[in-house]
Amino acid sequence: MGASRSSGTTDELGPDEDSGGGPPGSSADPGSPADDAGIPGEPPGSELLAALLDGMDAALCAFDAAGTVTHWNREAERILGWTAREAVGRSGFAGWAVRRADADEVRARLMSAMDAPGRQVHEFALLRKDGGRVLVRTQSAGVRGADGQPAGVYCAFSEVHAQIDLERAIALSEALLEDASWGVVLVDVDLRPTVVNAYAARALGGGRTALLGRPLGELVVQGVEELEAALHHVLAEGAPSAPAELWVTLRTAEGERRRCWRSGFLRLASPLTEEPVPLGVGWLFRDVTAGKLAEQEADRLRFRTSQLHRAARTASECEDPMEAATSLLDFALAGFADHVLVDLVAGERLVRTAATPFDAPGPCLPVSGGAIPARYGPGHPALRSVERTGTVRTSAGAGDAAQSWAAERRWPRDAAHALCAVLRSRGRTLGVLTFLRAANRSAFERPDAAYAETVAARVAGAVDLAQVTAGT
Repeated sequence: MGASRSSGTTDELGPDEDSGGGPPGSSADPGSPADDAGIPGEPPGSELLAALLDGMDAALCAFDAAGTVTHWNREAERILGWTAREAVGRSGFAGWAVRRADADEVRARLMSAMDAPGRQVHEFALLRKDGGRVLVRTQSAGVRGADGQPAGVYCAFSEVHAQIDLERAIALSEALLEDASWGVVLVDVDLRPTVVNAYAARALGGGRTALLGRPLGELVVQGVEELEAALHHVLAEGAPSAPAELWVTLRTAEGERRRCWRSGFLRLASPLTEEPVPLGVGWLFRDVTAGKLAEQEADRLRFRTSQLHRAARTASECEDPMEAATSLLDFALAGFADHVLVDLVAGERLVRTAATPFDAPGPCLPVSGGAIPARYGPGHPALRSVERTGTVRTSAGAGDAAQSWAAERRWPRDAAHALCAVLRSRGRTLGVLTFLRAANRSAFERPDAAYAETVAARVAGAVDLAQVTAGT
């Protein structure tokens, strides 16, 4: 530890050094004119060492074996207000940087590090030049001379609150990257993970080290474009003001999984440069898939209940029962399916009675010219629904051409998913409803089947009334 005398610090630390224990202004005072001019024989490189010491973030001072201050950097000056010219050469802190009542204890604690192994940590109050007191935390360690004998002590110190803030920041960082109950991923400017905590590793389906350095596209099958766009935006513009919800599909050993992550982003910049240099992005997220799916299901149920209520009111105003049936289906189709077909039982076969247009969206209308036979082959989903008196769901396979799959079943060519619900009234099977979705929509699921059965029960009642009315 050493610094140039041009900055008011000495260049060597040793017991034989003429530290000038007298007050500033004596012949040994580093603030004398001789100091500004430089001292012949000064070791080479002392200016560089002085610059290094003055550039330190921590305050630094040092004492020789007699307790005389030999080093004092700019951070020490900033905290206490005493310049290096005023500090170097004084004997200890007594009377200027420490109250005289505390001076002996402070001196003893600091100088005890000269004979103790390792570093010692202490806290005590120092005096500012303006008379104020500041609580500091010190780390002190002994310095050995060339002969291996104790030569002095160096002491690094900082204000306690600053040290505590630093420790809190480190503790927070370690907690986030270890035990946080949400995912934390640090990505570099190339958008590759550099740190992944345990939660994020589980969410991404890999080990904490196995995920490092891999492109996000290897982990996320769908939604990676939106994720990378968000990360690029943070690097360029800064963190967004509110969390974002991202839907992604992950590739895992068990197959693909659809997840929703509520994500927040922070731009990371180096604190060691005057201009902010981006280090990457901190990405924090929680898996909210269960909650989002529950919200979606609640919204869907609320909408469908509203549609059924409106359909019932409209159907009650229809004089023709079949018009009431088609009106019910028009309300049921909204947000549920793209097409609907009504096939009624006529002897041993099904006949097409009403349907939506095959080539474009439109209302469900009776078949022009009257009912026509539905040319369904053996094993057709509509026939199976009638045989089972239950609901049948089916979809085009991954390798099937959607148009040929639909054409084979006598359905509109854009159909890729189907749900057949049997029409039952007064213990009799009246026919079957077929709801169809295009390939750009998801397949029918169990909740969809329950809704279709509710619609089928109401339509069956209207169809039964129409048949009774026609028979009379």
